[in-house]
Amino acid sequence: MKYISKVFMLMVAGTLFYSCDDFLEEAPRDEISLNQFFTEPAHAENAVNALYRVGAPQMYSDGGVYSGKRGMYGPYLSGFFDNEYKGQEPYIQFAQQLTLNGTNIDGFSNGIWSDLYLAIARANNAIRYIPETPGLADADANRLMAEARFFRAFAYFYLVRFYGEVPLIEEPYEAIEDIYVASSSVADVYNLIVSDLEYAINEGGLSDAAMVNNAFRVTQGAAATLLSEVYLTMSGYPLQEDHYADAADMARMVINSGTYTLVQNDMEGGEIDFENSAYNKIRREEALAEEYIYLVEYLVGIETSTYPQWSYPVAYASDVEYAITNGAYQPVDEFMWGYDQENDLRAQNKQYFHTTFTHSDGSTSTFPPTPYIWHDDDALFQTATSGKDARALSYSEVLLTAAESIARSEGVTAEAVDYLAQVRDRAYWKQDISEIRDALTGLSVDEFVEEVWEERYRELVFDFKLWFDMTRTRTYPETSEDANGEIVFAPLVGHENTWGQTFEEKHLLLPIPQRELQRNPQLQQNEGYTE
Repeated sequence: MKYISKVFMLMVAGTLFYSCDDFLEEAPRDEISLNQFFTEPAHAENAVNALYRVGAPQMYSDGGVYSGKRGMYGPYLSGFFDNEYKGQEPYIQFAQQLTLNGTNIDGFSNGIWSDLYLAIARANNAIRYIPETPGLADADANRLMAEARFFRAFAYFYLVRFYGEVPLIEEPYEAIEDIYVASSSVADVYNLIVSDLEYAINEGGLSDAAMVNNAFRVTQGAAATLLSEVYLTMSGYPLQEDHYADAADMARMVINSGTYTLVQNDMEGGEIDFENSAYNKIRREEALAEEYIYLVEYLVGIETSTYPQWSYPVAYASDVEYAITNGAYQPVDEFMWGYDQENDLRAQNKQYFHTTFTHSDGSTSTFPPTPYIWHDDDALFQTATSGKDARALSYSEVLLTAAESIARSEGVTAEAVDYLAQVRDRAYWKQDISEIRDALTGLSVDEFVEEVWEERYRELVFDFKLWFDMTRTRTYPETSEDANGEIVFAPLVGHENTWGQTFEEKHLLLPIPQRELQRNPQLQQNEGYTE
């Protein structure tokens, strides 16, 4: 994919006697300026193709074996996840110890900030110039515009949740006079996000197929899923605008499309075939069309996935083909206590997580729970390369969003109960779905919603949703070793994390990177980080 950057050039030429402007004008040969670009349909395609690898997708793709992915930073902030190499990745420790500030995480945070705004700049160029591209069919122009606006919305969605008020830039930079932009309100940022996604859904002519079956391009289902998450977030903190009905509408659009479904467990003799459980099917496939609504694509030979290297702790590197393994996303005990260890299939060995390794001599060793969902057998034991895609938006999330938003807007209806029961039925392998529905029916709205939060905590652990759920609900999920997976939601601010540090109001947002404050005099540091 071609990465297009905007080039600003100021040229002054002349002599004491005459001007030779025309003589000195020359089209650059080593770069493409805007007046040369967007002159044929391929340029528009290339401009949008670049968006698939920059900005929000980098939350799932950028990061090394030692550091983990950028998207893991929220879970590190929650206190529920550890990284064995955090000693050489200090920004992880600053998150866990809640000692982060604009300077000590500047390098890491500025990478996120800069790449999200790079995506926004490229999307703005595409949105501005695609309609003017000669020879581009209207249907293709609408589709490309929809994809560009999807990625711009996705980038702003990360920015506003991580940093709060941020500069809202909707047009390409055309002159140096408007290069410094002040921050806009959180509400204004969300308004643009909603507008972009509504365009993508309603006017873009996006395919209603699954992304996997659509040449891995953004679909209507992906845009609707993201918008449902946006509306759910807007309904919580800090905005607390009631968009639950809107979130429900978007989730229903995805559900009623008939494109997606939950992968089911295989049965053998009336019992679950653990090797062919739904979670092992997800693990083995590069991507599942029916469950993966939006994903970040990997391909051996072009860009390979590092996720399998986080399937084993550091000590097991000599047992696999990779040179390095790292427990970069290891759940602490308190997180695992949120699963019913007896009745939740996700908590069983070699489902979501694993704790054992069988050596070549037949002996078995054990280790703390480590992600098994990323365990690529071929890559780990044969090739040391993986092309398995990274899931970012899933059908199980849509069902949980629908359950919560319907309950909030319409009450605990049979429909809301059914959506939550579908997710729980796949996981609670010893219960019948009718038992699950009966246990949920009759709960108050608040009680039911907390049941949804519990399943989001358990089900979406590998989609990196936990911290954003904690900040939108302002709750901390309390677990106990003896509570059989029961979770109690307590106020987040003032609560201690698993490392003994207390959450303050300021920790709900990241500090603005220090170098961004130095570059842009219009920016102000987030409250609490100015000392």
